[in-house]
Amino acid sequence: MEPVLIVLIILVVLAFIALIRTIQVIPQASAAIVERFGRYTRTLNAGLNIVVPFIDTIRNRIDLREQVVPFPPQPVITQDNLVVNIDTVIYYQVTDPRAATYEVASYIQAIEQLTVTTLRNIIGGMDLERTLTSREEINAALRGVLDEATGKWGIRVNRVELKAIEPPTSIQDSMEKQMRADRDKRAAILTAEGTKQAAILTAEGQKQAAVLSAEGEAQAAVLRADGEAAAIRTVFESIHAGNPDQKLLAYQYLQTLPKLAEGDANKLWIIPSEIGDALKGLGGAFAGFGGQGGGGGYQGGPTPPADLDSGAARPRVDPAREYPKLDPE
Repeated sequence: MEPVLIVLIILVVLAFIALIRTIQVIPQASAAIVERFGRYTRTLNAGLNIVVPFIDTIRNRIDLREQVVPFPPQPVITQDNLVVNIDTVIYYQVTDPRAATYEVASYIQAIEQLTVTTLRNIIGGMDLERTLTSREEINAALRGVLDEATGKWGIRVNRVELKAIEPPTSIQDSMEKQMRADRDKRAAILTAEGTKQAAILTAEGQKQAAVLSAEGEAQAAVLRADGEAAAIRTVFESIHAGNPDQKLLAYQYLQTLPKLAEGDANKLWIIPSEIGDALKGLGGAFAGFGGQGGGGGYQGGPTPPADLDSGAARPRVDPAREYPKLDPE
Protein backbone atom coordinates (compact mmCIF):
# COMPACT_ATOMS: atom_id res chain seq x y z
CA MET A 1 0.00 0.00 0.00
CA GLU A 2 2.80 2.39 0.62
CA PRO A 3 4.04 2.50 -3.01
CA VAL A 4 0.50 3.04 -4.22
CA LEU A 5 0.03 5.86 -1.69
CA ILE A 6 3.26 7.50 -2.76
CA VAL A 7 2.20 7.35 -6.42
CA LEU A 8 -1.17 8.85 -5.56
CA ILE A 9 0.49 11.65 -3.68
CA ILE A 10 2.78 12.32 -6.61
CA LEU A 11 -0.15 12.37 -9.01
CA VAL A 12 -2.05 14.79 -6.82
CA VAL A 13 0.93 17.11 -6.63
CA LEU A 14 1.40 16.96 -10.40
CA ALA A 15 -2.27 17.65 -10.94
CA PHE A 16 -2.08 20.64 -8.60
CA ILE A 17 0.98 21.97 -10.40
CA ALA A 18 -0.66 21.42 -13.78
CA LEU A 19 -3.76 23.26 -12.59
CA ILE A 20 -1.66 26.16 -11.43
CA ARG A 21 0.20 26.29 -14.71
CA THR A 22 -3.04 26.01 -16.66
CA ILE A 23 -4.76 29.01 -15.08
CA GLN A 24 -2.98 32.30 -15.69
CA VAL A 25 -4.29 35.56 -14.21
CA ILE A 26 -2.98 38.69 -15.97
CA PRO A 27 -3.33 42.02 -14.10
CA GLN A 28 -4.97 45.05 -15.65
CA ALA A 29 -2.77 47.12 -18.03
CA SER A 30 -0.45 44.16 -18.49
CA ALA A 31 0.13 41.52 -21.16
CA ALA A 32 1.96 38.19 -21.37
CA ILE A 33 3.68 36.48 -24.29
CA VAL A 34 2.93 32.73 -24.62
CA GLU A 35 5.33 30.40 -26.40
CA ARG A 36 4.74 26.78 -27.32
CA PHE A 37 7.89 24.78 -27.70
CA GLY A 38 9.82 28.04 -27.99
CA ARG A 39 7.62 29.60 -30.64
CA TYR A 40 5.30 32.54 -30.20
CA THR A 41 1.70 31.40 -29.85
CA ARG A 42 -0.40 34.26 -28.55
CA THR A 43 -0.57 37.23 -26.23
CA LEU A 44 -2.51 36.95 -23.01
CA ASN A 45 -4.55 40.01 -22.10
CA ALA A 46 -5.75 41.10 -18.67
CA GLY A 47 -8.02 38.63 -16.87
CA LEU A 48 -8.24 34.83 -16.47
CA ASN A 49 -6.49 32.83 -19.21
CA ILE A 50 -6.09 29.05 -19.80
CA VAL A 51 -2.89 27.63 -21.22
CA VAL A 52 -1.68 24.10 -21.83
CA PRO A 53 0.53 23.12 -18.93
CA PHE A 54 4.06 21.89 -19.59
CA ILE A 55 3.59 22.83 -23.25
CA ASP A 56 2.82 26.55 -23.21
CA THR A 57 5.18 28.80 -21.30
CA ILE A 58 4.99 32.47 -20.35
CA ARG A 59 7.92 34.17 -22.09
CA ASN A 60 7.53 37.76 -20.87
CA ARG A 61 5.14 39.89 -18.89
CA ILE A 62 4.96 43.49 -20.12
CA ASP A 63 3.54 46.53 -18.38
CA LEU A 64 1.35 48.47 -20.79
CA ARG A 65 1.25 51.65 -18.69
CA GLU A 66 3.23 54.75 -19.58
CA GLN A 67 6.75 54.53 -18.27
CA VAL A 68 9.17 57.27 -17.24
CA VAL A 69 12.87 56.65 -17.73
CA PRO A 70 15.50 59.25 -16.77
CA PHE A 71 18.83 58.98 -18.55
CA PRO A 72 22.14 60.10 -17.02
CA PRO A 73 23.82 63.31 -18.25
CA GLN A 74 25.32 62.99 -21.67
CA PRO A 75 28.18 65.21 -22.95
CA VAL A 76 27.19 66.92 -26.19
CA ILE A 77 29.27 69.28 -28.34
CA THR A 78 27.53 72.38 -29.68
CA GLN A 79 28.17 74.09 -33.00
CA ASP A 80 30.57 76.56 -31.36
CA ASN A 81 32.65 73.66 -29.92
CA LEU A 82 31.43 73.85 -26.33
CA VAL A 83 30.70 70.72 -24.33
CA VAL A 84 27.40 70.72 -22.43
CA ASN A 85 25.90 67.98 -20.27
CA ILE A 86 22.25 67.27 -20.97
CA ASP A 87 19.89 65.20 -18.81
CA THR A 88 16.90 63.73 -20.61
CA VAL A 89 13.66 62.11 -19.47
CA ILE A 90 11.67 59.82 -21.79
CA TYR A 91 7.96 59.05 -21.40
CA TYR A 92 7.10 55.95 -23.43
CA GLN A 93 4.41 53.28 -23.62
CA VAL A 94 4.39 49.74 -25.04
CA THR A 95 1.68 49.41 -27.66
CA ASP A 96 2.64 46.00 -29.13
CA PRO A 97 3.93 43.46 -26.57
CA ARG A 98 4.93 40.98 -29.28
CA ALA A 99 7.08 43.56 -31.18
CA ALA A 100 8.59 44.83 -27.93
CA THR A 101 9.62 41.24 -27.11
CA TYR A 102 10.88 39.99 -30.44
CA GLU A 103 11.88 43.09 -32.46
CA VAL A 104 14.53 44.39 -30.06
CA ALA A 105 16.56 42.71 -27.38
CA SER A 106 16.21 45.53 -24.80
CA TYR A 107 14.02 48.41 -25.81
CA ILE A 108 15.08 50.50 -22.77
CA GLN A 109 18.74 50.37 -23.77
CA ALA A 110 17.83 50.92 -27.41
CA ILE A 111 15.80 54.03 -26.55
CA GLU A 112 18.66 55.40 -24.43
CA GLN A 113 21.28 55.00 -27.13
CA LEU A 114 18.96 56.38 -29.78
CA THR A 115 18.25 59.39 -27.57
CA VAL A 116 21.97 60.09 -27.10
CA THR A 117 22.81 59.90 -30.80
CA THR A 118 19.79 61.94 -31.86
CA LEU A 119 20.50 64.56 -29.22
CA ARG A 120 24.09 64.91 -30.43
CA ASN A 121 22.92 65.39 -33.99
CA ILE A 122 20.41 68.08 -32.98
CA ILE A 123 22.69 69.99 -30.58
CA GLY A 124 25.58 69.77 -33.03
CA GLY A 125 23.73 72.15 -35.34
CA MET A 126 23.05 74.76 -32.64
CA ASP A 127 25.26 77.17 -30.77
CA LEU A 128 25.21 77.45 -26.99
CA GLU A 129 22.83 80.38 -26.78
CA ARG A 130 20.30 78.73 -29.05
CA THR A 131 20.67 75.45 -27.17
CA LEU A 132 19.84 77.15 -23.87
CA THR A 133 16.81 78.95 -25.28
CA SER A 134 15.35 76.31 -27.62
CA ARG A 135 14.24 73.50 -25.33
CA GLU A 136 10.86 73.15 -26.93
CA GLU A 137 12.41 72.92 -30.37
CA ILE A 138 14.89 70.27 -29.19
CA ASN A 139 12.15 68.29 -27.44
CA ALA A 140 9.94 68.28 -30.54
CA ALA A 141 12.79 67.23 -32.85
CA LEU A 142 13.95 64.51 -30.46
CA ARG A 143 10.47 63.13 -29.96
CA GLY A 144 9.83 62.98 -33.71
CA VAL A 145 13.00 60.95 -34.36
CA LEU A 146 12.43 58.60 -31.40
CA ASP A 147 8.77 58.03 -32.17
CA GLU A 148 9.58 57.13 -35.76
CA ALA A 149 12.42 54.79 -34.83
CA THR A 150 10.64 53.02 -31.96
CA GLY A 151 7.39 52.47 -33.86
CA LYS A 152 8.56 49.14 -35.26
CA TRP A 153 9.54 48.04 -31.75
CA GLY A 154 5.97 48.43 -30.51
CA ILE A 155 6.94 51.49 -28.47
CA ARG A 156 5.29 54.93 -28.57
CA VAL A 157 7.33 57.84 -27.24
CA ASN A 158 4.79 60.25 -25.75
CA ARG A 159 7.11 62.93 -24.43
CA VAL A 160 10.76 63.89 -24.30
CA GLU A 161 12.04 66.47 -21.80
CA LEU A 162 15.46 68.01 -21.29
CA LYS A 163 15.79 68.00 -17.53
CA ALA A 164 18.99 70.03 -17.38
CA ILE A 165 21.49 71.69 -19.70
CA GLU A 166 24.78 72.41 -17.96
CA PRO A 167 27.41 74.43 -19.86
CA PRO A 168 31.06 74.49 -18.71
CA THR A 169 31.94 76.34 -15.50
CA SER A 170 33.84 79.09 -17.30
CA ILE A 171 30.88 79.69 -19.59
CA GLN A 172 28.56 79.79 -16.60
CA ASP A 173 30.74 82.48 -14.96
CA SER A 174 30.78 84.51 -18.18
CA MET A 175 27.02 84.18 -18.54
CA GLU A 176 26.52 85.24 -14.93
CA LYS A 177 28.70 88.33 -15.45
CA GLN A 178 26.81 89.17 -18.63
CA MET A 179 23.47 88.78 -16.90
CA ARG A 180 24.68 90.96 -14.00
CA ALA A 181 25.85 93.63 -16.46
CA ASP A 182 22.49 93.49 -18.26
CA ARG A 183 20.62 93.85 -14.98
CA ASP A 184 22.81 96.80 -13.96
CA LYS A 185 22.20 98.38 -17.36
CA ARG A 186 18.44 97.94 -17.06
CA ALA A 187 18.54 99.34 -13.52
CA ALA A 188 20.49 102.39 -14.70
CA ILE A 189 18.06 102.91 -17.58
CA LEU A 190 15.07 102.62 -15.26
CA THR A 191 16.67 105.06 -12.81
CA ALA A 192 17.34 107.55 -15.61
CA GLU A 193 13.80 107.16 -16.89
CA GLY A 194 12.46 107.73 -13.39
CA THR A 195 14.61 110.85 -12.95
CA LYS A 196 13.49 112.12 -16.34
CA GLN A 197 9.83 111.55 -15.57
CA ALA A 198 10.25 113.20 -12.16
CA ALA A 199 11.90 116.25 -13.77
CA ILE A 200 9.16 116.43 -16.40
CA LEU A 201 6.44 116.20 -13.79
CA THR A 202 8.18 118.82 -11.64
CA ALA A 203 8.50 121.16 -14.61
CA GLU A 204 4.87 120.60 -15.52
CA GLY A 205 3.85 121.33 -11.95
CA GLN A 206 5.93 124.50 -11.85
CA LYS A 207 4.51 125.56 -15.20
CA GLN A 208 0.94 125.03 -14.05
CA ALA A 209 1.67 126.82 -10.79
CA ALA A 210 3.19 129.78 -12.70
CA VAL A 211 0.22 129.88 -15.05
CA LEU A 212 -2.23 129.80 -12.16
CA SER A 213 -0.23 132.44 -10.30
CA ALA A 214 -0.14 134.67 -13.38
CA GLU A 215 -3.86 134.20 -13.89
CA GLY A 216 -4.45 135.06 -10.23
CA GLU A 217 -2.27 138.16 -10.46
CA ALA A 218 -4.02 139.21 -13.67
CA GLN A 219 -7.42 138.79 -12.05
CA ALA A 220 -6.20 140.67 -8.96
CA ALA A 221 -4.86 143.49 -11.17
CA VAL A 222 -8.17 143.65 -13.00
CA LEU A 223 -10.04 143.76 -9.70
CA ARG A 224 -7.69 146.46 -8.34
CA ALA A 225 -8.09 148.47 -11.54
CA ASP A 226 -11.85 148.11 -11.32
CA GLY A 227 -11.73 149.23 -7.68
CA GLU A 228 -9.55 152.23 -8.44
CA ALA A 229 -11.76 153.15 -11.38
CA ALA A 230 -14.83 152.90 -9.17
CA ALA A 231 -13.12 155.01 -6.49
CA ILE A 232 -12.08 157.65 -9.05
CA ARG A 233 -15.57 157.63 -10.49
CA THR A 234 -17.06 158.05 -7.03
CA VAL A 235 -14.70 160.93 -6.18
CA PHE A 236 -15.32 162.55 -9.54
CA GLU A 237 -19.06 162.25 -9.09
CA SER A 238 -18.80 163.60 -5.54
CA ILE A 239 -16.73 166.57 -6.71
CA HIS A 240 -19.19 167.39 -9.46
CA ALA A 241 -22.09 166.90 -7.10
CA GLY A 242 -20.48 169.35 -4.64
CA ASN A 243 -19.84 171.94 -7.43
CA PRO A 244 -16.53 173.28 -5.99
CA ASP A 245 -15.36 176.77 -6.95
CA GLN A 246 -11.94 177.96 -8.05
CA LYS A 247 -10.95 178.95 -4.54
CA LEU A 248 -11.42 175.46 -3.09
CA LEU A 249 -9.54 173.89 -5.95
CA ALA A 250 -6.64 176.34 -5.47
CA TYR A 251 -6.51 175.50 -1.78
CA GLN A 252 -6.45 171.76 -2.46
CA TYR A 253 -3.70 172.34 -5.04
CA LEU A 254 -1.54 174.10 -2.44
CA GLN A 255 -2.04 171.26 0.05
CA THR A 256 -0.68 168.84 -2.53
CA LEU A 257 2.61 170.72 -2.98
CA PRO A 258 4.37 169.37 0.18
CA LYS A 259 3.84 165.81 -1.04
CA LEU A 260 6.04 166.56 -4.03
CA ALA A 261 9.03 167.00 -1.66
CA GLU A 262 8.50 163.72 0.19
CA GLY A 263 11.09 160.98 -0.23
CA ASP A 264 14.84 160.85 0.44
CA ALA A 265 15.68 160.48 -3.25
CA ASN A 266 14.13 163.80 -4.25
CA LYS A 267 16.90 166.45 -4.62
CA LEU A 268 14.79 169.07 -6.40
CA TRP A 269 11.20 169.49 -7.52
CA ILE A 270 9.48 171.51 -10.23
CA ILE A 271 6.42 173.65 -9.70
CA PRO A 272 4.01 173.15 -12.56
CA SER A 273 2.87 176.13 -14.60
CA GLU A 274 -0.68 175.72 -13.35
CA ILE A 275 0.41 176.75 -9.84
CA GLY A 276 0.37 180.43 -10.92
CA ASP A 277 -3.29 180.30 -11.78
CA ALA A 278 -4.03 178.55 -8.49
CA LEU A 279 -2.11 181.20 -6.53
CA LYS A 280 -3.97 183.95 -8.37
CA GLY A 281 -7.28 182.46 -7.39
CA LEU A 282 -6.15 181.92 -3.81
CA GLY A 283 -4.78 185.52 -3.65
CA GLY A 284 -8.08 186.87 -4.82
CA ALA A 285 -9.79 184.92 -2.08
CA PHE A 286 -7.49 186.33 0.60
CA ALA A 287 -7.94 189.84 -0.85
CA GLY A 288 -11.65 189.46 -0.54
CA PHE A 289 -11.28 188.40 3.08
CA GLY A 290 -9.01 191.45 3.74
CA GLY A 291 -11.45 193.87 2.16
CA GLN A 292 -14.21 192.62 4.37
CA GLY A 293 -12.03 193.27 7.50
CA GLY A 294 -11.27 196.92 6.61
CA GLY A 295 -7.50 196.49 6.12
CA GLY A 296 -5.45 197.32 3.06
CA GLY A 297 -5.24 193.69 2.03
CA TYR A 298 -4.06 192.06 -1.12
CA GLN A 299 -6.08 193.16 -4.17
CA GLY A 300 -5.16 190.33 -6.42
CA GLY A 301 -2.52 190.16 -9.01
CA PRO A 302 0.18 187.80 -10.20
CA THR A 303 2.17 187.90 -6.93
CA PRO A 304 0.58 186.36 -3.76
CA PRO A 305 0.95 188.27 -0.44
CA ALA A 306 3.83 187.30 1.88
CA ASP A 307 2.13 188.56 5.08
CA LEU A 308 -1.54 189.45 5.21
CA ASP A 309 -1.08 191.76 8.27
CA SER A 310 1.87 193.82 7.04
CA GLY A 311 0.93 193.88 3.40
CA ALA A 312 4.52 192.99 2.33
CA ALA A 313 4.58 191.30 -0.98
CA ARG A 314 6.34 187.95 -1.53
CA PRO A 315 8.58 187.24 -4.50
CA ARG A 316 6.82 186.14 -7.58
CA VAL A 317 6.89 182.41 -8.35
CA ASP A 318 8.28 181.48 -11.73
CA PRO A 319 6.50 178.36 -13.06
CA ALA A 320 9.49 177.26 -15.14
CA ARG A 321 12.08 177.65 -12.42
CA GLU A 322 13.43 174.67 -10.45
CA TYR A 323 13.56 174.99 -6.69
CA PRO A 324 15.67 172.96 -4.28
CA LYS A 325 14.11 170.47 -1.99
CA LEU A 326 12.58 171.97 1.11
CA ASP A 327 14.11 170.93 4.38
CA PRO A 328 11.32 169.43 6.48
CA GLU A 329 13.00 170.80 9.61
